[in-house]
Amino acid sequence: MKIMDFLCPETITIDLKAQDKKSAINELAEMLHKTKKTKKVAEVVEAVLEREKLGSTGIGQGVAIPHGKTNAVSEQIGVLGISQKGVDFHSLDGEPVYLIFLLVGPTEIAGQHLKALARISRLFKDKFFRQALRDAKSTEEIVKIIQQEDAY
Repeated sequence: MKIMDFLCPETITIDLKAQDKKSAINELAEMLHKTKKTKKVAEVVEAVLEREKLGSTGIGQGVAIPHGKTNAVSEQIGVLGISQKGVDFHSLDGEPVYLIFLLVGPTEIAGQHLKALARISRLFKDKFFRQALRDAKSTEEIVKIIQQEDAY
């Protein structure tokens, strides 16, 4: 499974404005609406925030991988937001988050959802990959970085 199988250039932003967890999730879910991946932004946000109640998906090292399952989407879809200022995500390490990868899928594809989460977290463990994403100046550059990593 490759990241670009469920992440498209239209759902990547290098200029995330939000400064707190809920606002960031809302901002990323809105991108799904703008790219016509869902008409039900509130349902996407609700599913992700429900998952957050179990524990923060701010996994540390400046990364958060909020996720949820909802029938407000018809396929597994990812949204990548990069914050220049950092987001208070109540991360496990207490540090701000700069890379937020929102993953949303339909309720009936649990296995595929878990595989995607595993792939995302494996990539984000690499500090050089994280830094390259943070340093990227365009969506095209982000896509290129991800595609290079996806090759392995």
